[in-house]
Amino acid sequence: MEFLLDPNVWIAFGMLTALEIVLGVDNIIFISVLVGRLPVQFRNRARQLGLGFAMVTRLLLLFSLSWVMGLKADLFQVFGQGISGRDLVLLLGGLFLLYKASHEIFVEVEAREEDAPPQTDGEAIKAGGSKLFWSIIAQIAIIDIVFSLDSVITAVGMVDQIWVMVAAVVTSVGVMLFAARPIGEFVDKHPSVKVLALAFLVMVGMALTAEAFEVHMPKGYIYAAMAFSLAVEALNIRARSKRQKLAAIKAE
Repeated sequence: MEFLLDPNVWIAFGMLTALEIVLGVDNIIFISVLVGRLPVQFRNRARQLGLGFAMVTRLLLLFSLSWVMGLKADLFQVFGQGISGRDLVLLLGGLFLLYKASHEIFVEVEAREEDAPPQTDGEAIKAGGSKLFWSIIAQIAIIDIVFSLDSVITAVGMVDQIWVMVAAVVTSVGVMLFAARPIGEFVDKHPSVKVLALAFLVMVGMALTAEAFEVHMPKGYIYAAMAFSLAVEALNIRARSKRQKLAAIKAE
């Protein structure tokens, strides 16, 4: 138990946990956007399953480190550019994210009710919600693999002890599980924030696709752009709230 008294271990654990939480932001946003399309009674369960898949995927990849690191070896070349297993996963994940985020933006802006289950019959709502539930869980599971791969490779570069990586992953997913519901409810309550979140996912999809071709786009730039956009939108939300209160007072 002496290793528990080693300050270097705790520093590594804290840094890796914080990094895993930051890297999980795009995962939370993706889950929150998709879960928002479900009937209310399905949403919390979908969040829990989605983040549960994220944790299981990360742990499985951690326990198969030799295979994960082997994904960096080139499988073939395209126009002189080596393509590895990791590149293929990032490319397919990036393209999927681009497609999904673009489709969700269309549904949100142009056809908000297009994919909604019928609202006239309780059984129809339940059946439609159940079918949509498993479709969304499958999509979350697919994108979890992409986000987990990047997360695990980063963890391997920071820490040597696998148990520290496992503890950091479990802790970070626990934090994300706690934060996912309020974030999801906030995104669902404010359609303009939802569109911003989808635009953020488009940027992440572009970054993953570029990364597959060895074009590195630091996520810090993407997070900074998104933080600025959210700050502006927060001011807009506050201004709208004030206008609504003034309108209510005048109406009385």
